[in-house]
Amino acid sequence: MENSSAQETAPEAGKLSIARLWPLVVIVAGIAVFFAMGWDKYLSFQSLSEHRQTLLQWTADNQVLAISVFIVGYAIVVAFSLPGAVWMTLAGGFLFGTVLATVTVIVAATLGAVAIFLVARYALADFFRAKMGAAGEKMEKGFRENALSYLLFLRLVPVFPFWLVNLVPAFLGVPLRTYVLGTFFGIIPGSAVYCSVGNGLGAVFDSGGQPDLGIIFQPEILGPIVGLAVLSLVPIVYKRMKTAKD
Repeated sequence: MENSSAQETAPEAGKLSIARLWPLVVIVAGIAVFFAMGWDKYLSFQSLSEHRQTLLQWTADNQVLAISVFIVGYAIVVAFSLPGAVWMTLAGGFLFGTVLATVTVIVAATLGAVAIFLVARYALADFFRAKMGAAGEKMEKGFRENALSYLLFLRLVPVFPFWLVNLVPAFLGVPLRTYVLGTFFGIIPGSAVYCSVGNGLGAVFDSGGQPDLGIIFQPEILGPIVGLAVLSLVPIVYKRMKTAKD
C-alpha cells in the first residue's frame, strides 16, 4: 500500500498546480501592465536627468516619505523582475548620498528578492524538483549543505543575473533564513559601488555625459569583490578537505 501511495504521489509532484500558479499570474500581469503603460521610460537615466531638480527638492522636503516610497518601489521592481533596478540604485545614490542609499537599496532589494523567492518556491519548486530527477536531488543536496557559501558567491560575483540568483535557491530548497542572509550581505559591495556612482551624478548631469556602469569591472573594484567571493567558498573547500582526510 505504501509503495502504491508513493507512486501515485510522485507524478503529482511533477505536475503544475493551477491553484499555486496565481502568484505567477499576478507577476506576469504586472509586467504586462508595466510595459503597456510605458512606465519603463521612467526607470532610465534620461528620466532621472530630466526630473532631477524636482526629485531633489521633494526628497529634501519629505525625506522619510521619500525613503519609504523608494524602498517600496525598488522592492516591487525586484519582485517583478522589472528592468531598471540599476537606474534606481543610481537615483538612490543621487538623492540620498552613498551611505544612506546603500542601506536603503540593500533593504529594498532583499525584500524584493525574498518576495520572488517565496513565489517561486510556492508555485514551481516541486515541479522543477520532480523534473530534475536524481541529478537534481544530488545538486540540491550539495547546494543545501553549503547554501550560504554558494549564495554569497553568486551574489558577490557581478556576472550572474540578479533575477536568476533569486530563483535558483528557491528550486534547490534553500532555507529562507539562509537566503535572506546570503542576499543581504552578498549585495552590499555591488550596491555600494553603484550608489557611489549615483552620488556623483550631479557632475555627470552638468557635463552632459553618461555614468560609467562598467565601473564595477575595473580591476581595483572587481578585484576585492572577487576576493570576497573566493573567501565565501573557503568553508566548502575546508569541509571537502576534511572529508577526504577522514
